[in-house]
Amino acid sequence: MRVLIADTFEQSGRDSLTAAECEVVYLPTAKESSLLEAIRTERPEVLVVRSTKVTEPMMDAGPVKLIVRAGAGFNTIDVPAASRRGIYVSNCPGQNSIAVAELAFGLILALDRRIPDNVSQLREGRWNKGEFSKAHGLFGRTLGLVGLGKIGQEMVPRAKAFGMHVAAWSRSLNEETASSLGIARCDSLEALAAASDIVSVHIPLKPETRKLLGAPFFAAMKPNTLFVNTSRGEIVDQSALLTAMLDRSIRAGLDVYADEPTGATGYFDIKLAATLGLYGTHHIGASTDQAQEAIAAETVRIVRAFKETGSVPNVVNLATSTPATHKLVVRHRDRPGVLAHVFDILKKANINVQETENIVFEGAEAAVAQINVDSPLPEPILRRIRTGNADILDVTILVRPSHSPHSM
Repeated sequence: MRVLIADTFEQSGRDSLTAAECEVVYLPTAKESSLLEAIRTERPEVLVVRSTKVTEPMMDAGPVKLIVRAGAGFNTIDVPAASRRGIYVSNCPGQNSIAVAELAFGLILALDRRIPDNVSQLREGRWNKGEFSKAHGLFGRTLGLVGLGKIGQEMVPRAKAFGMHVAAWSRSLNEETASSLGIARCDSLEALAAASDIVSVHIPLKPETRKLLGAPFFAAMKPNTLFVNTSRGEIVDQSALLTAMLDRSIRAGLDVYADEPTGATGYFDIKLAATLGLYGTHHIGASTDQAQEAIAAETVRIVRAFKETGSVPNVVNLATSTPATHKLVVRHRDRPGVLAHVFDILKKANINVQETENIVFEGAEAAVAQINVDSPLPEPILRRIRTGNADILDVTILVRPSHSPHSM
């Protein structure tokens, strides 16, 4: 299996892919037109990227079957285009959770103690102990978490180690889970903002989370609240954050921005970054040796599973529901041509198969095929299936209680 890696990737991961008998093409600087040409030339079945954008034309340029985002998100990949082509998209969730949580707390401490300003003035030869002796401290304060996935949950024990209270908002958070974690649950983002001295954001970028944190959220904050975002810049309405910083003394620590450069280096001109009270880093939340090694190992696991079994761990673009309304259950002898006979009749009846599974019994003498279809089967069609092949033992049609593709 040919694997094209179009971003920086750990040597340990490349060596493991080679050991798995993959042919590895490593082009860490291939971007846009050069990546398009590389896919045409190298003809990979698997494409591995980190921050590199994967576009629809790239998917048509070669025989790509699987795209792996060597990281937690996948917003740099045109997932709808991949889905239309039957290309799997997978990622490596949770492998960078500790690294991102560590950076988030680094930003919190930097904001509270104004560490970057301390360093800057010392380098200028200025001693200003009187100014920088003013800090609130973390003990006894409330950390509000927007999102409680793997990274958010890593924040909880770190906050408690500092003697902080923790509150959280998440669409999936219930009172039972909050109680088990020893945190408070907030019913709304505005309630969380009002209850918190420090807010840290840990949710993925989706259509429904784009600019989720806007003017109402920042207006609900207490003056002098610290705001940290290490998730995705597009989740925050940056103009609303800027207004809050200027009007209400909100201080912010950001690792991500709505319009950040896509490459490792580049020109960055944004008014927010130059605002007093903003401490920024360069989207480096996952960039620790530990995290990158873990992500490389998970990427190898995904590629290896696909190569050896055809299954894809962590796939993000399978349908959560399909048009299947009925299940055709065919009990049959395990002989060649039985299912071909069934599918041929379905095709002639213009009935589409959504999912299918063939369960073979011990001894491989008999099997049951479960075939999800998008319409009921009239009795004449069922009769043709039953009587048209001597190896078919029984045929049943059922109404599906759920349209989930995983309710086979």
